[in-house]
Amino acid sequence: MRILANQIARELPADSRLTDLLALIEAKPPFAVAVNLEFIPKARYSEYVLHENDRVEIIAPVTGG
Repeated sequence: MRILANQIARELPADSRLTDLLALIEAKPPFAVAVNLEFIPKARYSEYVLHENDRVEIIAPVTGG
């Protein structure tokens, strides 16, 4: 199935979970995740099932002043 991760198309097997996508793109913490503009708590990453054409944003914190 096709997923957009940070506006880049990715192919994943059906019934993939959010943790599968994060492993595929080698996401390094800390980060936050939103799927279709909905924040997903870290505790739900392994149970959250992705669907065709989901839009996933992996957002790293920004520091500075």
